[in-house]
Amino acid sequence: MAKAITESPDQPKPVFKKESFKEAIKIFEFIRPYKWSLILGMGILFLSSVGFMLFPFLSGLMIDVAQENSEYDLTLGDIGVILAVLLVLQGIFAYTRVTLFAQVSERGIADVRKGVYDRMISLPIVFFEQNRVGNLVSRVTADIEKLYSAFSITIAEFVRQIIILISGIIFLSITTPRLALIMLASFPVIVIGAMFFGRFIRKLSKERQAILADSNTILNETIQSISAVKAFTNELFESFRYTKSMNQVITVSLKFARARALFSAFIVAILFGALFFVIWEGANMVKNEAITVGELVAFVSYTAILGGAIAGLGNFYTELLGAIGATERIREILKMETEVSVTANKDIPKIHLKGNIQYKNVHFNYPTREDVPVLKGIDIDIREGERVALVGSSGAGKSTIVQLLLQFYKIKSGDIIVDGKSVYDYDLSAYRSNMAIVPQEVMLFGGTIRENILYGKPEANEAEVIEAAKQSNSWEFISTFPEGLETIVGERGVKLSGGQRQRIAIARAILRNPSILILDEATSSLDASSEKVVQEALNTLMQNRTSIIIAHRLATIREVDRIYVMDQGMIIETGTHDELMQVENGFYRRLAGLQYQTAGDLV
Repeated sequence: MAKAITESPDQPKPVFKKESFKEAIKIFEFIRPYKWSLILGMGILFLSSVGFMLFPFLSGLMIDVAQENSEYDLTLGDIGVILAVLLVLQGIFAYTRVTLFAQVSERGIADVRKGVYDRMISLPIVFFEQNRVGNLVSRVTADIEKLYSAFSITIAEFVRQIIILISGIIFLSITTPRLALIMLASFPVIVIGAMFFGRFIRKLSKERQAILADSNTILNETIQSISAVKAFTNELFESFRYTKSMNQVITVSLKFARARALFSAFIVAILFGALFFVIWEGANMVKNEAITVGELVAFVSYTAILGGAIAGLGNFYTELLGAIGATERIREILKMETEVSVTANKDIPKIHLKGNIQYKNVHFNYPTREDVPVLKGIDIDIREGERVALVGSSGAGKSTIVQLLLQFYKIKSGDIIVDGKSVYDYDLSAYRSNMAIVPQEVMLFGGTIRENILYGKPEANEAEVIEAAKQSNSWEFISTFPEGLETIVGERGVKLSGGQRQRIAIARAILRNPSILILDEATSSLDASSEKVVQEALNTLMQNRTSIIIAHRLATIREVDRIYVMDQGMIIETGTHDELMQVENGFYRRLAGLQYQTAGDLV
């Protein structure tokens, strides 16, 4: 079962180890399909970096040639031609390299986003109950954006600085070995400092990402529940809540910035101190004619370039560590066990269920509330084509029963049998393809009416869509819209009324043609006129298929074949409407009395 991935301040922060680094670089498997572009880009990067290191040498050589103090038989014109050729090659190399790395980064990151998205939508319902929307959105946006930066820029520049550093040291060791030794003496201090700061900066980077995800959660929740915010005039409260979160982001971000600034100051101080000392020593060597002026200029240029490379390595190293920190949360999702396979959905085995359903002594606790029993020994027998209703007070376990039938959760004990076979023995996707649900609160997608109806059967043709709309009593209002089926419903269907949304959901279910239909209080939030139209559409939908109806309005279930009355996770009464109304002091009769002036109104 998936576990929560939200972080708590009390949890120990992960330590960066060799093993965790090995795990982190597994994320780069997403760029394996584009390895040849990466390899070619790295090859060009190597050539351009080595070619760039010729410029300081040629600059010093020009000075020596101008002073007629060069050991090479070259003129200033010859050196100018060489420089021009190098510049043209550098331009070609730069264009080709950037293009190749763009291929790798854009396609690789798209694959990462798709991989994380596919994994998330394949996880069990309990995963989404344990993780807030803002945190999940942050993983697909902010965290992967860090990876994009690593794929597109950071890795290439990190490698580039290493090549420059190594080639520069080789050049200096050959041309001015004494000065090279002095310069290299400062390396250990810089490396140790980089390692210390790198660990600290990575920790702050991950902390910043976590707090930023929390702020995104507040933003998502506020926008999704804007009606409630305005109805309760809680704009000021939400503003304070978001401001508090932003202040936490600022605090950690500034701490993160100060750490990077301190690291930069450390690097600059060491580099400039070493650079000026080396220049002073080089000036003495020129005075003693141990080296030429051109060699000193070349050396100073190399030293400056190497200093920049070291500083760049520090910055890119911390960015890579930040990217690795971001990948930890992504990899947690990618490693979770899914309940279905998105890729396998293309080849779902076709099965057709008749709709015979049995609950045998089912006990259940929600994974997030293990100590609270929800269902206590449920026994239900539903035959093919029957209409069965579940009634009871809120929290009695009605919705839980259908959620278990859909396999949203695993039961604690007992079994659920469909057509003589345990539901857990079916292929999950094939099993669910035989079901459709019409909920109380219909959530439509923000596309067209056609797209929302087709969600029940994406491969359906135009005639099937129109027929489903007609059977659901949707066509009468769809045909009045100028765009007809192409009408945009808006986010979550806000441009349609409640009754219209319900009928679109029914059309979707009709198009799916399920063996088992679940109606979860499908008319309880509608006015009387809308309820009548929707109920007619539901009656059409329920014909010749097993139907399970969760209802609060008892008047809507008078004609069902059997009613199961639930209380506190148990079935306490069973029978038809007429039978239950005859039970003296019966629970069902008391429920009816709460909705009507006298029980006789329902008889």
